[in-house]
Amino acid sequence: MSENSRPLPPPPHPSGAQPPALPAELVPQHVAVVMDGNGRWANAQGLPRTEGHRVGEATLMDVVAGAVELGVKELSAYAFSTENWKRSPSEVRFIMGFTRTVLRQQRDDLNDWGVQVRWVGRTPRLWKSVLRELHTAEELTKNNTTMTLNMCINYGGRAEIADAARAMAMDVREGRLKAESITEKTLAKYLYSPTMRDVDLLIRTGGEQRTSNFLMWESAYAELYFSDIAWPDFDRRHLWKACQAYARRDRRFGGAKDAVIDQSE
Repeated sequence: MSENSRPLPPPPHPSGAQPPALPAELVPQHVAVVMDGNGRWANAQGLPRTEGHRVGEATLMDVVAGAVELGVKELSAYAFSTENWKRSPSEVRFIMGFTRTVLRQQRDDLNDWGVQVRWVGRTPRLWKSVLRELHTAEELTKNNTTMTLNMCINYGGRAEIADAARAMAMDVREGRLKAESITEKTLAKYLYSPTMRDVDLLIRTGGEQRTSNFLMWESAYAELYFSDIAWPDFDRRHLWKACQAYARRDRRFGGAKDAVIDQSE
């Protein structure tokens, strides 16, 4: 998308479904997604695990489209964790190569939709060819403002906090930071993406009910939504359903209201 052109709307869902009419203040600004169930979905159909990852690409693009339609401002996708290196070498090779290809093939559509792509994660062990594609997508989309898509690749929540603590310790040692001045806001500035919003809604597909080391700092007060649907069968309609459930939640951020009725009158 050029600087003078307006972003194009994403293509509608094949069913013709439209996003729910949620008040803007009830739409989660930042949705994080643990895209789980790819391998189990594929195995259940007699297919190799890698086929689940392949089908999951279309799911991600459809969910991005649905997030744009609903007015979500930030979407974080857990594409590859620091723990995923424990998987079989063949699956890791497929995921790395497939991720590289997806970034190359989809960045133009994301750019047309006004989506800014950001990479969030660690550099060590990540394929250089994947890094190149990530940086190319970031450069292409850097001026887009419709929505931010955080591609969390080679990411781990504990690793992020440890890396931030290490960087702060080095700055204290070098005299650039005073230890007694460190606050939560200070640490946040050392995270992989300091401008990332706090997560409002964290969705996990595939039936498991855990956050798996994803955006631990940023999700401190996130509403959790677990779906039994495997990621390849998930689409924007399920995202909208999760956002509707979010809109019904009472978010108090540690506060509380006394519901006892005053009987003195």
